[in-house]
Parts: sequence; structure tokens; C-alpha cells
Amino acid sequence: MSLREEISKANEAAVERMMEASAIWIDVVEARKVLNVFGQPTLLHAGPPVSWEKASGPLRGALIGATLLEGWADSPEGAERKLQTGEVRLVPTHEVGVVAPMAGAVSPSMPLLVISDPKYGNRAYSNLNEGIGKVLRYGAYDESVLKRLKWMGSEFAESLKAAVDQAVKEKGGLDVKFILTQALNMGDEGHNRHAAGTSLFLNELARYLVMSDLAKDVLLRVLDFVKGNTFTFLNFAMGAAKVMTLAAHNVKYSTVVTVMSRNGTEAGIWISGLGNNWFTAPAKVPQGVLFPGFKPEDANPDIGDSAITETAGFGGFAMAAAPSIVSWVGGNVQFAVENTERMYQITHTKHRYFKIPYLSFQGTPTGIDLRKVVKTGIEPTINTGIAHRQAGVGQIGAGVVSMDMGMFKRALRRYAEEYGIS
Repeated sequence: MSLREEISKANEAAVERMMEASAIWIDVVEARKVLNVFGQPTLLHAGPPVSWEKASGPLRGALIGATLLEGWADSPEGAERKLQTGEVRLVPTHEVGVVAPMAGAVSPSMPLLVISDPKYGNRAYSNLNEGIGKVLRYGAYDESVLKRLKWMGSEFAESLKAAVDQAVKEKGGLDVKFILTQALNMGDEGHNRHAAGTSLFLNELARYLVMSDLAKDVLLRVLDFVKGNTFTFLNFAMGAAKVMTLAAHNVKYSTVVTVMSRNGTEAGIWISGLGNNWFTAPAKVPQGVLFPGFKPEDANPDIGDSAITETAGFGGFAMAAAPSIVSWVGGNVQFAVENTERMYQITHTKHRYFKIPYLSFQGTPTGIDLRKVVKTGIEPTINTGIAHRQAGVGQIGAGVVSMDMGMFKRALRRYAEEYGIS
């Protein structure tokens, strides 16, 4: 079999696994109880590895806040000293099977959603979504942020745990992939618009919360929080995307991209046939809609693990399914449609289950092929939130950004070396 045939066969297998993987929410658990990286003070962060010295403002803010949340320091200055000296270690989320939006800061006491794929035997994890604006994932860490996180780590997480336990007893868990397929047919794209997904999720969740016999005041607080945050489902969707892409990872000869992520300084990718090796390039600054009072120069380069949604075949790749997304990230409806159509040129196939009504129910562009990206010169485009470049400020808007071609060229050169292509 020729190398071209080997690659074609490998990519077909990888993308088939990605599409057929299941994604079932089965648990909520403290990070330290499922990850073995917290033997010393350690924080997870989005994107490729980065040192404190090179960390962007929003990432620094989130790490400071997480250090304060854990009680490792009693002031922002004290937290910064511990991070600067390396007393608090930094580990990329993807390297331990976790995905988290924006800064991606995960500390040992934080609750994680557990998303299972019984078909291929993988599990992925994501943290809980705080909402928009002044939140930890955008680099804010004042008392209001920490107070919310403490409640989310106690009453909110305990309530979700009680609910999902009921779902597991009744039907093995809550099917996140099924909700995603419905949401794409209802005007979501699965990254920056979750109005439908969160509503569908809340429909399922409410029943199991009631079954859990929670106190009425607790039940109302939990329901109000979910109802008031349409991004609740984002983290479930990201966990689902991660478990799907895990199914496609480590397929020999495959040129399919299985990770795209950013840390606010650099962006990076993984390739299925090249294992857990990062190929990086500078992160670009998103262009989009800013909240009142902010200017383009306030925006930080792109940050977060949420590009795992595009990697799995939805998010920005499915913008044609969500015309109203342009009111959030900028552009117009035609741009949303054209972006999806352009992504078909760099992907392996059309998704079997994720459909776009406006495009006559075609499947979404799925399975980014490293070779096609380099050959066409088309960079994968994602939609994203925009963080202020200074620590402590938070979210200032939302927009669109592409992944720099440099990382794909580096990955292709490494692929050629790995598989003996001259």
C-alpha cells in the first residue's frame, strides 16, 4: 500500500471514530480526585505549555485567582510571587484530558464534569461555566469572582452531582451529543451560541434535580443560575468535543488535527498521527464586537481550549447553522455561511450527525486535514470570546479569529520526518 493510501485509510478511520464516538455526562467530581497532577500545588491552563514570564494578562489573572481560591496565598501579590517562583506549577489542560474555556484555569478543588465515551473507552473533563463578563476564565479575580466560584464548587456542584447520579441510575447518564445535534438544528453553532443547547439541557436537568429532593431554595438558586447563563452548555459541549477527538487521536499515518488551543500568547495543535506533540505559532487577536467602553487595542491575543469544538466539527465551522451568531461575534449572515463553506475545503468529510438546516441539512465540516490546510492556505477559523489584555478586567467582547498557518507548516514538516517523506 502506498503512503498516500495509508494516509487516506488512516484519516478515514480517525474521522469515523470522531463522528461515531458517544459523549455521555456521568459525573461531577473534584479535579484532584480524578487527575494525578496535583501532588504539589499545580494549576491547569488552556493551550500549549507556557511559563509565567510569557503568560498573557488574562491568563495571569486567572492563575492568580485560582491560587487565591485554593488558599495558597492571601493576596494577589502573594499569589503572583508563588507563580513567578514556580512554587505553583503550570500544566496544560489537554495533556491530562481536560478542556476549559479561555484561560482554562483549573485548580485541585474545582469541580469537573465527567464526559464518557463508552464506545471507545475514553473520558474527558471540563470545568463549570461561570457566565460572561467579570469571570475567572477571562482573567478577573476580585471578591465577587471568588465568591461565585466557591458557591459553584459547593452547592451548585453538589446539586449537579445529585442530578447526574439520578440520570445515571435511570439511563446511564445524560447524552450531550444528542443535545448538540438538536441544538445545531435550532440555531446554535456549539461554541459561542448555546441558547438552544442550554435550554435543552435545562429541560433534562430540571427533572433530575427534582428527583434529587433538594431543598426548594437550593433548587431555585441552581435553576436560576443555569437559566441566567446561556453559556452553561458550552463546557458540556467542549467535554463532548474532547472525548470525540480523543477517539480520533493516535491513529498512525493520520493527518487529522485532534487539538486546537490557545493560551493567550501562543496557539497550538496536535496531529493524530504525531501523538501529544505541540506545534505552535503566535496567537492572533480576534476581530469582532467589543462591549461599550473598550477599544480594539484593549483586546488580548486569542485564548482558550474552546477551539476543540471546531476540531470536532462544530462551533465556528457550523456558523451557517446559527445566523444570529453574527450579532455576538460580528460580521453578517453571508459571512457565517461563507465561513462554513470555506471550512469544507480543509476537512475530510461532512459530519454524519451534526447537520446544518440552511445548507439543506449537509453535515458540518469535520476532520481538519493538515495537508489540506497547507495546500489551500486556508487557516481554520473559529469564533471566540475576547479578553482584556490586562489581568483582572475580564471579558470585553466576542469575535472571530484564525489559527496561524505557521503551526500547520511546522506540523507537516515533522510529519514528513516521522514517516520518512523526502
